[in-house]
Amino acid sequence: VGAGLKPAPTLILDSLATLIYTSGTTGEPKGVMLTHGNFLSNCQACAQVIPINDRDVYLSFLPLAHVFERLAGYYLMIHQGAVIAYAENIDTVPQNMMEVQPTVMCGVPRFFEKLYGRVMESVQQSTGLKRKIAEWAFELARRGGVTRPEQSRRAPPLQKWQPQDIPSCLSDRSVGAGLKPAPTLSRTIADLLVFRKLRSKLGGRLRFFVSGSAPLAKEIAEFFHGVGILIIEGYGLTETSPVISCNRLDRFRFGTVGLPVPGVEVKIAPDGEILTRGPHVMKGYYKMETPTKEVLADDGWFHTGDIGEIDSDGFLKITDRKKDLIITSGGKNVAPQKIENLLKQDEYILDAMLYGDRKKYLTALLIPNLSKLESYAKEQSISWTSTVELLQNSAIQQLIRQRIDLKSTELAPYEQIKYFVLLDKPLSQEAGELTPTLKIRRKIVTEKYRDLLEKLYTDNPY
Repeated sequence: VGAGLKPAPTLILDSLATLIYTSGTTGEPKGVMLTHGNFLSNCQACAQVIPINDRDVYLSFLPLAHVFERLAGYYLMIHQGAVIAYAENIDTVPQNMMEVQPTVMCGVPRFFEKLYGRVMESVQQSTGLKRKIAEWAFELARRGGVTRPEQSRRAPPLQKWQPQDIPSCLSDRSVGAGLKPAPTLSRTIADLLVFRKLRSKLGGRLRFFVSGSAPLAKEIAEFFHGVGILIIEGYGLTETSPVISCNRLDRFRFGTVGLPVPGVEVKIAPDGEILTRGPHVMKGYYKMETPTKEVLADDGWFHTGDIGEIDSDGFLKITDRKKDLIITSGGKNVAPQKIENLLKQDEYILDAMLYGDRKKYLTALLIPNLSKLESYAKEQSISWTSTVELLQNSAIQQLIRQRIDLKSTELAPYEQIKYFVLLDKPLSQEAGELTPTLKIRRKIVTEKYRDLLEKLYTDNPY
């Protein structure tokens, strides 16, 4: 130690490392006390199931104030010796991917939804034979069309994947029940003409994405896997530092958040709530003894507040937030995130929030894709002088109604949306409507638009 410098104090695993405040989607933000032992155990557990090494290049764009990026995109990368590059901001990520050529990236579901939307929009903007080929190829992708392509697993020089790194897409365990691999010749042609070009726009060396913070739509994961890009979905909370479970490169099931990581226990309570126990669980909430006791039992089991189930192979599936469940006046339980994710897959709908707790039917706030609606209006010779006028046009309302009905064919009658409101501007972090990881703060949004929502339960909602 240099002159005048004092040695760092000796740390023990139970020493407090940080306070991270929860996003407050369901209530007042709370300071989560996480220890060095919490983070170290989670790093070591993740390193055993997600192969990161000193040849990887990671592109970071999520906020480091959030525990997902802090652990997965910072601590884990340093622990494994990977290089970290930082995007200037969210808008420059596509350009930065071309510059950095990352091998690994973390994202939230909204990032992958937007990426999917841009891909589909580029297809619609193309014409003739080029469009037909793209539509054919991407339909192939939706059916689990391509096996893992040869890719680099490291920074230059490029190297081929090793057999043990290549997850099979030929079993139900990998791609989900009901998906059939496309013929070898078809996927070879699709990869040559379409998929390879898409992967090159993501830097060309991406080994895999990691998705967390909220449920990823199964269809989105299947599509990207079809074009040769695996998204490993995981699950965790700020209070669990954060990783509880995740899929693996060689063992994954779309629509689930994978298997518990080493050293972590998971079980389902009688009411369906997911409980977890292990070295990853927080010490408690800062100066909040009562809220701590409400979620952390004396025997160490932490109550996540999420509803889920474990299948026969041990894969964990999240169905919804316990506090987000909508209970209709008819006594039916509705998981809103499942329906919201369905709606957001439509090209005309960017975001959605369901409403209807203790009501006789469901309604929704919808954020439309204004550029798509404006293009549609021009094609249909619909005139308008403002965004509000466009959204109130009967033809536009009918279009959105048709899109909702199309996405609702497999929903139970009590899960279907009877009326909706189209907002003329997106939800934002600046207005307090979204968390840093782009999840809707339901309480705030509901209060802000309560009058509009309640009007949907009057005799003449429109």
